[in-house]
Amino acid sequence: MANPGANRSLGATEIVTALARLERWRLSGDGTELAIEKEFAFPDFQAAMAFANAVAFIAHRRDHHPELRVDRGTCTVRWRTHDCGGISRADLDGAARVDALLTSGTP
Repeated sequence: MANPGANRSLGATEIVTALARLERWRLSGDGTELAIEKEFAFPDFQAAMAFANAVAFIAHRRDHHPELRVDRGTCTVRWRTHDCGGISRADLDGAARVDALLTSGTP
């Protein structure tokens, strides 16, 4: 990751403020399992899988990987930073990049 502070665990106020700027992302879990997640709907499994592959490409390039769950016409993306045991700026950046996939017309 390019930003050295990207792996620092954010406080509750920072997380809530950032989530207010991200459409439909929500908190999930608690303690060291706290994450941000969003479910994306697609017309079929193939479209959901194409989206998951696009997310995987972004994650690989950033060396920061979300949990992905693909089921029929949905893909759930869940970000948390294992190294800090919480939510970091890298997770919020990842969420914004995932949202940008759909606004840019990809996949």
